[in-house]
Amino acid sequence: QVQLVESGGGSVQAGGSLTLSCAASALIYNNYCMGWFRQAPGKERERVATIYTGIGRPYLADSVKGRFTISQDNAKNTLYLQMYSLKPEDTGMYYCAADPRCTSTNFGYWGQGTQVTVSS
Repeated sequence: QVQLVESGGGSVQAGGSLTLSCAASALIYNNYCMGWFRQAPGKERERVATIYTGIGRPYLADSVKGRFTISQDNAKNTLYLQMYSLKPEDTGMYYCAADPRCTSTNFGYWGQGTQVTVSS
């Protein structure tokens, strides 16, 4: 069964930090591109970061470069998004997703999402 389970969201003040985790089924984790997307109320979903679990090649959106880091623990089939210097505009529902290709415009597998709220 394909599963992506996010955790680690919460509420923080601007300037604070959070780390999101995504536990994935081994079938996905070992063969796919995994990524983080976010969606704020009234806005389109935004690609935040992606990485190929086998070979790396991390990608970070310009809006988060220098503040967010995508990383992985292959032993735990877990993807992380470490977020620093958070801003109110980082607020939104964060989703973990997986697809064979990081260039995909429509990732095939999605988690349930975890809420991140940054207050000013």
